[in-house]
This record gives sequence, structure tokens and C-alpha cells, in this order.
Amino acid sequence: MESSSSFVILSVFISLFLLTSPWKASAQEDFLQCLASHSNQSMPQVYVPKSPSFLSVLQSSIYNLRFTSPATPKPQFIITPNHESQIQALVVCSKKHGLKITTRSGGHDFEGLSYRANVPFVLIDLVNFRTIDVNIKDNKAWVQAGATLGEVYYRIAEKSPNHGFPAGACPTVGVGGHISGGGFGLMVRKFGMAADHVLDARIINAKGEILDRKTMGEDLFWAIRGGGVTSFGVLLAWKIRLVPVPPTVTVSVIAKTLQQGATELVHKWQSVASYGVPNELSIALHIGVVDTGSSNGTRIGSGRTVQATFTTLFLGPATQLLQVMEKKFPELGMKQEDCKEMRWVESTVRTSGFPGWNTCRYFV
Repeated sequence: MESSSSFVILSVFISLFLLTSPWKASAQEDFLQCLASHSNQSMPQVYVPKSPSFLSVLQSSIYNLRFTSPATPKPQFIITPNHESQIQALVVCSKKHGLKITTRSGGHDFEGLSYRANVPFVLIDLVNFRTIDVNIKDNKAWVQAGATLGEVYYRIAEKSPNHGFPAGACPTVGVGGHISGGGFGLMVRKFGMAADHVLDARIINAKGEILDRKTMGEDLFWAIRGGGVTSFGVLLAWKIRLVPVPPTVTVSVIAKTLQQGATELVHKWQSVASYGVPNELSIALHIGVVDTGSSNGTRIGSGRTVQATFTTLFLGPATQLLQVMEKKFPELGMKQEDCKEMRWVESTVRTSGFPGWNTCRYFV
């Protein structure tokens, strides 16, 4: 009864905002009727191209601005479910009506594959699937696919300063896509990739069935941990294993331009890991272009140069880091004043690359 009444209200609303598209109004209404009849819960929030908030919802987590242009194909519907059964209904109805499904957790795929397609499609935005259940006693956590890495780090740190998770440096990346692609981060040399620490998963397959590790089988479970979930279904959540982190870690960020020997440093950096450095040490490299004609933030010229930024995370105190760097990478010239000691969760802020961020509270 609740589903039927929800459908009537939603149909009246959508009829006011239908766009001319490859889909006729009757096809859109048939799809919505299917969605209502298969939803055990109330209808999910649905946006169509003429809805007032359609573009703002679509562009809320698009990080490649080339895909915000009018020429970029738009979905027939954007669905923001808040219950698993709504996604099950969406899978069944999309298959029935010939709609491709794209799934977005964080939107950081710079190819835009989670929010565009060249055929009629529906976008599932998992923005409401962000629950994180941390069990410190068992060193495990269940993390829904729409949560971001920053939220995961923050919730772990709320429970324990001595636990962490080896995933990426950018806190706004969604865990759904990040882990399904492997999940590379600054603790990779010590603990491996994020996907190495997945213990279980919940997905919805093409039949609309909810599967876990046991029911999907080990072959599929292996495939979704690095091979991408979207080829096989819609990810609902990961069960992850937490890792131990020391009470104090050290972060250093050093930038060098071409004029300061960046080329030689990059060449040396490529071989540092083979010199027997401890697994507790990771050095990330970012190469970009900066203005040379500036003073105190004010541009006074038009010169530009290439700059290499070396971001170092060491799972230990600064004194040990400096000893290692003096032996293995003295050319970088790391000094005591370049090193900041902090808790692991604070290091995720420092290494995120977000200017002005100085607390992990920005993550939530």
C-alpha cells in the first residue's frame, strides 16, 4: 500500500518535468511502475532530467569537469536509494526495460564511467550508503560502498589510535570503487593494497540477488577485489580487516623545482625502494607545474617551471626516518624541520594534498 501511494505521488511529480529524450513518457512511467511494484520498502528518491535538482545531484561528485558539459550523455534517471531492496528492484527493472546501470560511490573515476554512458542508462548514486561499523575487538569493520576513505579513517580513529586501514591518500574517494580497483595507498609497502584486506562483501547480481562471499563463490570474490565490481553487480558493502599502526608516525613533504635538481631526485627516487629501505617507509611523488614569478602568494611574473613534490610517510618517529633517509636518499636533503610527528589518522590529512585541511574532522 505504501509503495502504491508513493508511486502515485512520484508519477505526478515526474510528469511535470519530463524531457524530450530517446525514452517516451510512457516508457518512463512503465519503468517507475516496475520500480514501485518490486520495492519492498518505500520508493527511492528519483530524479529525471527536468527535475530542479537533477544537474546538482548529477554533478555533486564529478571530478573531471570535461564531463559536466551539455554534450555529455545524461542518465534517464538518477536514483539515490537508502535500502538494499530498492537497488534490487532497480536492477530487475533496468534489465527488463533495457537500461544500462552505472553505479557511483565517490565519483573519482576520471573517465566518468560511473555517471555517463553512450546508451540509455540509469545512475545509482550510493550517497546514502555510508554506514561504517567498526569492531576493534575483532580488528574488522563493515563499510558501505558510498562511504569515503576519509570517513573510514575517521571512524576507525574514533575507536582506536592504534588501528588503521591501508588505502588511498585522497579522503574524498569512495571505498566502493577504490577497493574494487585494488586500492593503492601510502602503507602499501608494509601492508599491501586495500583489496588484500577484504574479508567479505555484499553485492547484488544481475538477477537482483544479494550475495556474500559464501554464496558468490571464491572466483567471483577474487574478481571483485581488483577487477572492478561493476562488471559483476552492484556493491553494497565491504568487510575489511584493520591493521596495527604505531602511536606516532612521521610525515614529510618536500618540493623541488627543476632549478633545484628535481630531475636528478626523481631519477634517484625510482630506485630507492630497491636499496633495502624498511617497509615502514613510503615516498609518494607528484609532478606538477608551478609559477616561478611570485612572491608571498602574489604573482609578479609569467615564469613557470616543473616541480616534484615528495610526500613521505614513515610508521615510526622522526629520528628513525632521518637515519634511514641519510643512508638511502641523502640527495633529498631531509632535515628535522621537514618532519612532523603525529597520529596515523592525522597523517591522512597531511598527505591528502588538500590545502588548508588541518584536522580529520574535514573527513565527515
